Amino acid sequence: MSVLSKVDATTNLAKNNELQLLVFRINNSEDSAFYAINVFKTREVVESKNHFLTQIPSAHPLLEGTIILRGLQIPILNLPEWLGTTLTKEERSKSNILICDFNGIIIGLRIMSAYRVIKKNWNEMHAPDSYRLKEEGVVMNDTRLEDGSLCLILDYEKLLADVIPQAMVDVHESPSNIQDTPLPHKLLNGEVLIAEDSKTAQRHLVQIFKNAAIKMRLFDNGKKLVDYILAMEDPSIIPAIITDIEMPEMSGFTVIQTLRKNPGSKDIPIIVNSSMTGSNNKREAEMLGANGFIDKTKSHNVIPLIVEVMNS
Repeated sequence: MSVLSKVDATTNLAKNNELQLLVFRINNSEDSAFYAINVFKTREVVESKNHFLTQIPSAHPLLEGTIILRGLQIPILNLPEWLGTTLTKEERSKSNILICDFNGIIIGLRIMSAYRVIKKNWNEMHAPDSYRLKEEGVVMNDTRLEDGSLCLILDYEKLLADVIPQAMVDVHESPSNIQDTPLPHKLLNGEVLIAEDSKTAQRHLVQIFKNAAIKMRLFDNGKKLVDYILAMEDPSIIPAIITDIEMPEMSGFTVIQTLRKNPGSKDIPIIVNSSMTGSNNKREAEMLGANGFIDKTKSHNVIPLIVEVMNS
C-alpha cells in the first residue's frame, strides 16, 4: 500500500532514537481520534470488503473470525470495539484491515482508514501518568501530529493478551534448563534492572522473576533506567539489564548505546526483550552491544538467557 511504501531502514532510525508510526482512524467521525502503531509491526493494509471472513465458534467476542491472505489464515481483531466504538454496517463495509506482525504472530486489526506514516523522535513520545492510573488502561503513550492533533499509541500487547492469550508468554511455564543450571552468585544476590513500558509485559516479567526468586526493578521507560544507572556509585554490581525497544523518552537501542559508552556500565549484560523480532532489529541490537535478544512470547526463557550470557 502507498501509505507504507516510504519507510526508512530500522538501523537509520535506531541510531537517531527515532521511530516511524502508521497513523490511522477507527471510524469516519470528523472528531475521531488518531491512533498509531510502529510501522515495523505492520505488513500491509487491505480492504475488508475484498476478503471473506470465516467466523470461529466460541471465540472471544473481539475475535471476528479469520481471513485467508497469501495462503495464511489470519485472525481479525475488532479494534474499534476494543476501544468502545461500534462500527455501523456502512462503516464496516468501507473499513480496512491492518495486517500486523507481533513476535511472528500475524493478526489483522480492523481500522477505518490509514492516514499516513510519520517520523518521530522517541523523546517526542509521552506517557502521561493518567494512562497508568488503572491496570485496564489501553493507551501506552501519545504524541502530536503536525497540526497539533493528539495521536494515541495503544498497548497492542494487552489486546493480544485479552483476545488471544495463548499467543502470549506463559509465565508459569518453567524453562527446562533452569533447574539444571546453577545461578551465578551475582544474579542470586543482585537486582536485575528492566525497562518496559507495557503494563502487560511488566506483569509477565514480574511473575517470571518472582517464580525464580530473583530480585528485579522495573522502569517505565529507557530514560528512567539510564538515569538510575548513571546516578549509581558502582553500576557494575548490576547482574543484568533487560530492555524493550519501543519506549517513550528513550528507545531500547539508545539505552544500549548510552550504557555501552559509560565506563561504569559498559560491561553489564544487556538483553533485549521485544515484540519487534525482525532480523534487522536483532542485528542492530547486537551491533550496538546487546548480549542477547528474546521474543516477548518466549520471555519465560529470559533468565536462562541471562545465566548463559553471564557464564560466557
